[in-house]
Amino acid sequence: MIVDRFVRAVDDRLRLSPITRKALAKVFPDHWSFMLGEIALYSFVALILTGVYLTFFFDASSADRVYRGSYAPLDGSSTSAAYASTVRLSWDVRAGLLIRQTHHWAALVFVAAIVVHLIRVFFTGAFRKPRELNWFVGVTMLTLALANGFTGYSMPDDLVSGLGLRIIVSVVESIPLVGSWLVFLALGGEFPSDEMIPRLFISHVFLVPALLVALVSVHLAMIVRQKHTQFPGPGRTEHNVVGSRLWPSYTLRSLALFAWVLAVLFALGGLVQINPVWLYGPFSPAQATSPAQPDWYVAWGDGALRLFPPWEPRIGDYLVPAPFVPGVVVGGVTFLALYAWPFLERLRTHDRRRHHLLDRPRDHPVRMGVGVAALTFYAVLVVAAGDDIIARLLRIPVYDLLSVFRVLVLVLPLLTGALAFLLARALRRGDAARLGDLTRADLAAARGREPPPAAEEPEQPARDRTGERIELWPEGEVWRWRYQDPDAGVTLVGNRAALTEEEAVAAARLAYPGVDRVVVPGPPPAAPPGRVRTVLRRGTDLVMGVSLLVAALRQRRGRRGPDGPA
Repeated sequence: MIVDRFVRAVDDRLRLSPITRKALAKVFPDHWSFMLGEIALYSFVALILTGVYLTFFFDASSADRVYRGSYAPLDGSSTSAAYASTVRLSWDVRAGLLIRQTHHWAALVFVAAIVVHLIRVFFTGAFRKPRELNWFVGVTMLTLALANGFTGYSMPDDLVSGLGLRIIVSVVESIPLVGSWLVFLALGGEFPSDEMIPRLFISHVFLVPALLVALVSVHLAMIVRQKHTQFPGPGRTEHNVVGSRLWPSYTLRSLALFAWVLAVLFALGGLVQINPVWLYGPFSPAQATSPAQPDWYVAWGDGALRLFPPWEPRIGDYLVPAPFVPGVVVGGVTFLALYAWPFLERLRTHDRRRHHLLDRPRDHPVRMGVGVAALTFYAVLVVAAGDDIIARLLRIPVYDLLSVFRVLVLVLPLLTGALAFLLARALRRGDAARLGDLTRADLAAARGREPPPAAEEPEQPARDRTGERIELWPEGEVWRWRYQDPDAGVTLVGNRAALTEEEAVAAARLAYPGVDRVVVPGPPPAAPPGRVRTVLRRGTDLVMGVSLLVAALRQRRGRRGPDGPA
């Protein structure tokens, strides 16, 4: 009663119920690939929760400390405060190792989910008008996730992370004119500096997470504001969304995914060891460890540095160090291409229409070929980052392996990109539904010249079914509508409520132009309860009946008293 009065009082002053009702009625597609972004979101939530716990015990300082703890090989050693607190957190803090490893796994899953989500958006054309801004936000979030992951990886001040930080410092210093100034600004002096770890801590805990929270909020706001994309299918047009309403079906499904993400991350944190810094030892500028590889999301940079030859050209009076091209140019060109891709594709296709239906990857062979080639290029770089481990396992000289990778990184992307382009053209021009259904004739036809595209006509839905209609019904103070086609067995409920019958009719005709038959049959019948729901309801009724009977008997016995009726 008190909560109900409080909610009504707040709504009476802020008038939130129309906005809430409209938001809860929003429809989201049911395809599994749309959950990739939610996996990234929930991994980010796990990062925040575990990161807050870790900040209570981590000492972000480069000052000397004598470690006193349960890890005997290090007990009594003088290390940096950051490294000593990390080892103490792993060995002496209750649940410290679990939270620390879960935090690390959550970072890996977070970046992986963003990458896979961007891949899905790229190959399905979800970046096209009117969602270019959302694409820019996603690419920026990927950039910040990479930066924040690396700063967190470097903070423990162990030998492996210190070596990786020294490599990044060398890459930044290779930038002509401004490289040394950027390093001095970021670290507060020459590497390694006393301000290095505190500045990494501030960036990792405050600055970048704040930017990520802002971008996530903008991303979600644009999704709510814009119509959600969906794959083509029966009853799906550029003017509607077919799927589940936000409340209750989609909300419950999303919460279940959140629980699964947390369960998997904590299972990885408790069962799979990652980044055992006590085995690496504290960072020392005069030491290095091999073999050692960074996390996968920055391994491509390590692989590029290993494969690029020691080429140092001169531009005027300035020497361009060897790390500049593989460390700065390769990554910079990649992210510039990602930002510019919506405009590059629009320039090539002259397509300026608004798109709410997604493409099949086969429908755009050029996009397919370029995307597969880029993914192959970076996959080779990631594998090349482990060349020393591969050489040890295969017992072959590491320099011979480097020569093989240098050939693969140039040849393999061209081959896979051309193959993807050819297969996409064959699938688009032929009748095959899957790759396994392609024939030699389809492949031969795909190698031919592409026919000129036919003139596109405005979308006109087929009207050869006389049974399709729009049905309306009142629901409290609002009106609902649904599209009904008995011949095709399709029933689709509108995703938004209307205040009047006329507004519902206008919304339905906008989503399904040409359907003139409008009827008001009343609200749809409730779905029959399933077997599990029926058993639970009957069981609940039985328990309640028995409880009432027991309560009545006790009350009657109490009235009689110990010596008979009162």
